[in-house]
Amino acid sequence: MRKLINDPNNFVDEVMDGIIRAYGDKVKLHEGDSRILLRADEARPGKVGIVTGGGSGHLPVFLGYVGKGMLDGCAVGNVFASPSAQKMAAMIKACDHGAGVLCLYGNYGGDNLNFDLACEMVEFDDVKTATVRVADDVASAPKENAGKRRGVAGMVYAFKVAGASAERGDDLETVAANARKALAATRTMGVALSPCIVPQVGKPTFSIADDEIEIGMGIHGEPGIEVRKMMSADEVAALVLGKILDDMPLASGDKVSVMVNGLGATPLEEQLIVFRAVHKILEAKGVKVFMPHIGEFATSMEMAGLSITVMKLDDELEALFAAPASTPFYTNENK
Repeated sequence: MRKLINDPNNFVDEVMDGIIRAYGDKVKLHEGDSRILLRADEARPGKVGIVTGGGSGHLPVFLGYVGKGMLDGCAVGNVFASPSAQKMAAMIKACDHGAGVLCLYGNYGGDNLNFDLACEMVEFDDVKTATVRVADDVASAPKENAGKRRGVAGMVYAFKVAGASAERGDDLETVAANARKALAATRTMGVALSPCIVPQVGKPTFSIADDEIEIGMGIHGEPGIEVRKMMSADEVAALVLGKILDDMPLASGDKVSVMVNGLGATPLEEQLIVFRAVHKILEAKGVKVFMPHIGEFATSMEMAGLSITVMKLDDELEALFAAPASTPFYTNENK
């Protein structure tokens, strides 16, 4: 295992310490708890709180999106492991500004169980909660079982829309509804060229030959839908976008945002080549691309590969999506 780390057992806590040292003007730890990150500024009274959580190893998800216009708090566990219900409950209570808290997170077993328990725990403190689970990965279940899909990079779009809704003063039911609306209009699919290594495990999460590419894998190394011989960037773009459009058809005149998301070890140049191909396909269909996102938004340690996310916009989603936000890893205040 070749990683620039110290003791693997201290990996997550040292990452958290690094975030605080680098971005202490935007985020802080909750009462010295090294696994709960909160906004450093004081949210206004009556604002709906938005929280998330999950395993570490996916930066900028989840920690990088805590800040103005997005999340109020985030709890993380070990790499690819859910934080405890107790930590989630402490985070939820810390992010209640008097209007309730939206729990917005990926559709994974441990996270579902622990967030459900946490929401039950905070009821005793009269904290009102709502839950929205991200399930945007079209490769993980067919359309008729969409509720079983995994949550992947599309959650960043949900954070952005829900965060803007809360920032403008919407109530909990409206913020949750806008998060669901964003997710209903969002689809993602990824490809992997290599596995990653969990520091405490010290070995790859899966194996793939040098001349192969896995289509539709999950961000924890979950199996995809097929393994093919290596493909060109244009071929990958056409295949992945085709799967997305089969699930969420677009017509001439539609407007979308597109995210090409690196999984940790894919050069930005390669991501741009894939975006170029995606943009050409959509342009030929008469679909306009608004505020494209190209870069690393939801990674899997040092996995090589990328995902493509498409969110179909209407006027309301576009306005929320374009609203200002400022977090350690996401700022669009100048857009």
